[in-house]
Amino acid sequence: GNVHGVYSPGNVRLEPKILTRAQAYISEKLGDKAPADKKPVSFVFHGGSGSDVSDIQEAIGYGVIKMNIDTDTQWAYWDGIRNFETKNHDYLQGQIGNPDGADKPNKKYYDPRVCLRAAETSTVARLNQCFADLKCTNILGGAAEGSALGPRLGGLPV
Repeated sequence: GNVHGVYSPGNVRLEPKILTRAQAYISEKLGDKAPADKKPVSFVFHGGSGSDVSDIQEAIGYGVIKMNIDTDTQWAYWDGIRNFETKNHDYLQGQIGNPDGADKPNKKYYDPRVCLRAAETSTVARLNQCFADLKCTNILGGAAEGSALGPRLGGLPV
């Protein structure tokens, strides 16, 4: 099994081979009713955040069809805001006055839509990494280049 949350490396050890043994056992019990690929069970990978990509991809090979990545996406969202604040710290200390001048306005920096946009951009980047790790890019009817959906493929606008 696995766990929810994120842990220091080495504190949680995944054993994806358990899944292949489960598939073999269930296939044996099903006999002739087992599917040809000998994967009668579709597994859900609970607590995938922070897992090794090699473990994730091995588990996919054994029948994992879904993985929970909430902790990773929460961190990515927060990290976007955190990085925005770090980058623009001196522009976020008041409505007027920044390194460009004592009378310069800061509205374009403290507008909450701007830091939330940074959070969304960071989340999209992390999701794209998850999609690659899960071997699920360009497989489910994504819009072709130049289609009505354009390059966004229906996701968060980037």
